[in-house]
Amino acid sequence: MFLYQLLNFFFAASKKEEDSKYDLSLYKRGDLLEVPRTLFTHFGIYLGDNRVAHLIPDILPAITKDKSAIAKMVTNNRLLMGVITKVASVRVDSVVDFAYGSDILINHMDKVCSQPPLDGDEVARRAEKLLGSVTYSLLWYNCEHYVMYCRYGMAISYQTYQFCTTVRKIVFSRMSAYLTALCGVSFMLYLSCVTPLTVLLTALISFTIWMAS
Repeated sequence: MFLYQLLNFFFAASKKEEDSKYDLSLYKRGDLLEVPRTLFTHFGIYLGDNRVAHLIPDILPAITKDKSAIAKMVTNNRLLMGVITKVASVRVDSVVDFAYGSDILINHMDKVCSQPPLDGDEVARRAEKLLGSVTYSLLWYNCEHYVMYCRYGMAISYQTYQFCTTVRKIVFSRMSAYLTALCGVSFMLYLSCVTPLTVLLTALISFTIWMAS
């Protein structure tokens, strides 16, 4: 009980609701909404009547069964710990709680995705059908995969693609090949284990990175 009270205090939302900031008349059922959140963009599907369905990591369901506490706005601390522990769900929140104080983009992905959007009611029905706990993965199933499936019929994430592309450029670069070879030689000399096998492994790893760069 003490642990829960301590965490509940730590995760308490610091933002006040500012309903006047968001004009609900701008949103239609089935619209794809996106807001900046932590290091990434967060996505949701507008269901109508000030309700947004979105897949969001949240540590709180793993440590308490208090539905009233879980239903409160998911703070960034709860979100980040949910990412680490892979605890997430598709839930419905108000526009204010979903946006977390940020400006909202509407259907911006329509300009990016090659597939035309589905009918708004069909989008919302798909979003509602998937409500509940989900298996979360930052790379393979996140909030963008969820909304892309609902609106366009394909579960993809452009953020994931861009992230993996950036990592690939860093890891599989010529500089990485040089550093790998240098580190391998340094370790062999430091540990006095210069053998045909260690030389072969160092050369093979460095060559593989070089060819992939």
